[in-house]
Amino acid sequence: MNIFEARNIVKAYGNFTALNNVTVSIPENTIYGLLGPNGAGKTTLIRIMNQILAPDQGQLFFKNRALKPDDVFEMGYLPEERGLYKKMKVGEQSLYLARLKGMTKNDALKKLKYWFEKFEIQSWWDKKVEELSKGMAQKVQFIITILHDPKFLIFDEPFSGFDPINATLMRDEILNLKAQGATIILSTHNMSSVEELCDNITLINKSRGVLEGEVREIQNRYKADIFEISYVGESSLFQKSLNSKFELLEQNEKKGIFSAKVKNVMASRDNELLSLILPNVHVTSFHEVLPSMNDIFIKVVESSNLNN
Repeated sequence: MNIFEARNIVKAYGNFTALNNVTVSIPENTIYGLLGPNGAGKTTLIRIMNQILAPDQGQLFFKNRALKPDDVFEMGYLPEERGLYKKMKVGEQSLYLARLKGMTKNDALKKLKYWFEKFEIQSWWDKKVEELSKGMAQKVQFIITILHDPKFLIFDEPFSGFDPINATLMRDEILNLKAQGATIILSTHNMSSVEELCDNITLINKSRGVLEGEVREIQNRYKADIFEISYVGESSLFQKSLNSKFELLEQNEKKGIFSAKVKNVMASRDNELLSLILPNVHVTSFHEVLPSMNDIFIKVVESSNLNN
């Protein structure tokens, strides 16, 4: 079941079209990557999902019905441009924003205490936001975003401003939210995070959706039939094992173990490659090389730019 759908969304600002007939379907209890270069239209789409902006054309659905204003209480939104009031104290502001989401004061205080202790930031309660670093303020806003237990979350560049330790903490919390039943939209330029976290993605370029699907299916769609093989033995015997159906792209040796990349140029079966080399060398690992999401991102965007 899809928890959220945006169908044929169009949004223009004067003569500039920010979104041109974009459709996105978000399956329930998944992490969905919303990708694209700067200025592609991602933030506009996110603001439309949050009802901050209204589309010029198109339809929005939440839980298989038309999106309603009150649905905002079931959502959590962490924007890329941080929205905390710099002169307010952290605790006072956290409580204020929790109340805006419909929480009682007692429930909000109880949950804030839990999260501040979990993130080890109890000492920040009486600090002003302007005293915090970008990463520190990011932690506070993350807590505020999830405090009311929304089941539909939108994180726009959630790892921005974090060192590797806190980025890992944030990644683990996002996975925990999914494990607890939440659906998460992740808008990011960090392609390694997409591969690690996302189940599905949509790539937007120049206001249009240009690629969508499951991450693993997309990687398989763009694979180049290249295999990486580690083996022990004579490199000359390995090379002689290959017939015209397979091309040796590169080969390296380290401490007696060879690593080779071989391209299947005639779409032969994987087992045929193994059957050729196994009689001559001892294979220690064998796997197909899937393209990274970063490589796919660049390829699709460049192709889309050429076609526009």
